[in-house]
Amino acid sequence: MHETLLSALAPALTPEYLLTSLVVVLMPGTGVIYTLAYGLGRGSRASVIAAFGCTLGIVPHLIACAVGLAALLHSSAVAFQAVKLLGVAYLFYMAWGTLRDGGALEVTSEREGRPAHRIILSGILLNLLNPKLTLFFLAFLPLFLPADTAAPALSILALGAVFMAMTFAVFVLYGLCASAARTYVLAKPSVMKVLRYGFAAAFGLLGLRLLLSER
Repeated sequence: MHETLLSALAPALTPEYLLTSLVVVLMPGTGVIYTLAYGLGRGSRASVIAAFGCTLGIVPHLIACAVGLAALLHSSAVAFQAVKLLGVAYLFYMAWGTLRDGGALEVTSEREGRPAHRIILSGILLNLLNPKLTLFFLAFLPLFLPADTAAPALSILALGAVFMAMTFAVFVLYGLCASAARTYVLAKPSVMKVLRYGFAAAFGLLGLRLLLSER
């Protein structure tokens, strides 16, 4: 099994793919905002858990791309709009949860709070309910497959696994950097308030951008 995966991955895993993936992963999005918020709000452990949840949220999109389900979202306006509206609603819900007192992403001196499985679930949903991620994989991954690829679906899964590993590593780095700033943030109530509104605005704007986006 390992030899099969390696044979599917080797021809497509080029420096160009790694560099392009790194640029994509580094770009701020819902997963980055979510991980940063937990790093500041609950510390390093929570940020790693959040990064793990966001990374798991990539799996359904990757599978959809590999088996061709992405074509359904691409060809069906109804299916795309349904998933998109769910994603928009969830992003707005995250914005509201950030603003309210005692919300999941509140910056607090307490490191314990929301159970790990709920942090992971929210991270999964953030990526799962974004149909553009499936279409991104559909457009992005095939570009790096050699024309004579014997098992394109397996190669896509292999490339996706590398993309997920890079995503997790970068998100963890973001989260740990945010966690390192907790002491300063907690000592400045005004900064804490600005951050709460900032994260809420970020989720709201991301939701608005998704709402106005076209396929």
